[in-house]
Amino acid sequence: MFLASSAKPIDDNLKNLADEIEAQSPSLSVLAARQFRYSLRQTHVEVTIKEPRQFNVLEEFIIRAGVELDSPPTADELASVLGLDPVFVRSTIATLQKLQTLEVTSPITVTPEGRLFYEKGTVPQPPYSEKIYAVVDTLGGKLTFQSEPLNDALINLPDLAEFVSIDNTITDISSLSLEELQQNIQASGLALHVPEDGKIVISCKVVAPTKKIWKTISLFVLFDALEDKLNIQLRKGKQILELESNWLEALQAEGKVSLQALCELSDETISFEREATLNQKNAEIEARLEKIQQKALETVRLARAEQKNINPSGTAVQLRDGQIPQAFSEVLNSAQHEILIYSPWVNQAVVDEQFLLLLQTLANRGVWILIGHGIAQRQEDEEKPIPAQVEEKLRGVKTPDGLPAIQVFWLGNSHVKEVIVDGKIHLCGSHNWLSYRGDYLPRGESVYKVTISHQVQEAYEFLADRFKNHAEKLWNNAVQNRDTQLATDTLCIWGALGMEEIALTAIQQNNWLELLPVWLNVVLQGLRSKKVSVDSVSFQTALSLLDEVSTEAAYIESLRQGWRKVIGAIAQSAVPEAIATNNPQLALNLLSDQVWAHFVRLAITQPTFNTPEQFIAAQTLSQNMPRQSHKRKNK
Repeated sequence: MFLASSAKPIDDNLKNLADEIEAQSPSLSVLAARQFRYSLRQTHVEVTIKEPRQFNVLEEFIIRAGVELDSPPTADELASVLGLDPVFVRSTIATLQKLQTLEVTSPITVTPEGRLFYEKGTVPQPPYSEKIYAVVDTLGGKLTFQSEPLNDALINLPDLAEFVSIDNTITDISSLSLEELQQNIQASGLALHVPEDGKIVISCKVVAPTKKIWKTISLFVLFDALEDKLNIQLRKGKQILELESNWLEALQAEGKVSLQALCELSDETISFEREATLNQKNAEIEARLEKIQQKALETVRLARAEQKNINPSGTAVQLRDGQIPQAFSEVLNSAQHEILIYSPWVNQAVVDEQFLLLLQTLANRGVWILIGHGIAQRQEDEEKPIPAQVEEKLRGVKTPDGLPAIQVFWLGNSHVKEVIVDGKIHLCGSHNWLSYRGDYLPRGESVYKVTISHQVQEAYEFLADRFKNHAEKLWNNAVQNRDTQLATDTLCIWGALGMEEIALTAIQQNNWLELLPVWLNVVLQGLRSKKVSVDSVSFQTALSLLDEVSTEAAYIESLRQGWRKVIGAIAQSAVPEAIATNNPQLALNLLSDQVWAHFVRLAITQPTFNTPEQFIAAQTLSQNMPRQSHKRKNK
């Protein structure tokens, strides 16, 4: 049983947030929560800024003479050519020299900076000053600038620095180079340093002593039951400080931080809460299986009482021994969209050529397959890991567009044996789906085939959440290392779970447009199985990204092929199979004038097609042409 909130070291003003965290993520348990104060260092500084203005006619003639003439004139020579008073010309030249646009020499000589301004039709104005505030976040090691000072409030909380060694990497603003200051001012969004507009900070000086400002921060210690892992979070309000949290977790792992000292959390309490959480998770699984068993018994009693067969739709039916492999095969064959499997072990006795051929047939018609495995709490402790050659064969099953149709990965820490098909059929019980010995001898095994919607949905959400958590970790790793293969695997998992819009958002947020062809192939698989709606708003979002694609992009050819297939699939999907003629209106609705212009610019449409209608008709014809089915290639 969990410790009551009152028995946990949780500050009173953090209890509501702790309850909210646990409610939003049932696998998380808040073990401790405490508030601290930490210091920011605020320094009043004055920056000097130079920015341009449009040059006047005389200034343009003077600079132009210095830039374009092989033998630049003197001030008097230029005055004679222009028919102006030499005093007037010399005065203007003197002004340009003060602005460092012209060298203080004769004849007229333009400075490198002057040439840059001249190319933009401008000259610099006299520098002016602005007073702003430099704020050093000692915890995050970040420097920001703001126009207004921070509030200086008295905070009566323990100082985090008394428990954790905080290295202040920025000790003195005046010690930073001008380039470093410029970069930080620009990143702060004050619009004081905008090089592309010619607005440049040319100096920075301290005008008042540095002042210490105190802020509040919250520390949460959580146990994640799904990952069997302790997590430490630092938060400002509800905002999780990712970098700071990772830093503190690393210190704790190295033994440089004591949770006992930080929040009175002992090893005994952590161990107790871990066991309680894991027991509750297992109890929830057992309770779900118990409900299924009771429903199966009720079905049998009704059948006997009424002496007739009960329609298995919306029931839980118990299967035994030899019935199980047949039901497994039938349920897999019925799949239209996706198959989720959890099997503690996977071996080649099950994953044989016949089984792989079945999976390839499913993939060819648009079905995604997600396989989780593992029973140990840590992958390195797994006694019977999946053989490498078996994993390779499973990953060799491809979609018609060449993506891995099967994602197989270690999740661990579960003895559950489940199969869920299209979120409508749930198989669960004692049968090892992917690791039995390949025979059909009675072993006293029993499996429940469940079609009761709310029970199937409950099982689906539990298993899908595990796959989603794995995908999130995979994506973060892919982004950190810019690993295209990991990113592709993640997009396939998201596609299998109907999360194509989330996948597209992740591509946008990380400016990873090279993945757009992969995303198009993911949604093609969804269109093939009708899991992705032909009028999904994600298509318009993806089309809007064409504005950011260059004709020279390395991925341009695969992007062209992807969009041609998608447009053809959308046009074809809009028509019932029984109708021979096409109705491409849904595809035509996507090709606005702006989108069509991008299709022409990027050569997505071929030169022979002058209108969207011609292009769509050609892609629809291509979709209807017979093609060879995709074949697995195993080494």
